[in-house]
Amino acid sequence: MAKVWDQLWDVAVDQYGYITSVDADALGLAHTMLGKMASRGTLERVAFGLYRFPQWPVSGNDSLMEAVLWTREPTAVLSHQTALDVLDLCDVNPATIHVTVPKQRPLRRSVTPAMYTIHRETLTDEQRGWWEQIPTVTPDTAIRQGIADRLRPTLIEQAIDTALRRSLIDTATATARRHDLEERFR
Repeated sequence: MAKVWDQLWDVAVDQYGYITSVDADALGLAHTMLGKMASRGTLERVAFGLYRFPQWPVSGNDSLMEAVLWTREPTAVLSHQTALDVLDLCDVNPATIHVTVPKQRPLRRSVTPAMYTIHRETLTDEQRGWWEQIPTVTPDTAIRQGIADRLRPTLIEQAIDTALRRSLIDTATATARRHDLEERFR
């Protein structure tokens, strides 16, 4: 049992103490093992296929990592307004946690909790990054998504200016996003 615990812990260390049934599959472990560990108190069941080590310290970012892992999609990322917020690009205050999953992959969930907004978009590796060890779209992708969602233009302008000032995008990209913004709101 200690060996299984160690294997799961090694994965959970990079996921804010969370472990998924997908992680168990990747380790060659049966899904039932996670349920058994939860019934013994070794793990806490958070949602179907999502567990957490109770020893792991709680942080303010747990809900964000939980949202990404809840999808059980390995390429899921924080996106849209949530990405603009966590990357501190503008003064947006999202009402839900926005997560993007690939378009062509079926989401293995029948009901999405009200606290999540799931978007479907196939992202390239260049459009994905990290924020505080949580998979997140890049600043440029978050800005592009905000434009597509018709987020208030002043917030998009603020995001472009902030990303440019912090060298997260270059001048050509900033110009292109301003053009996209103008086109979208014509």
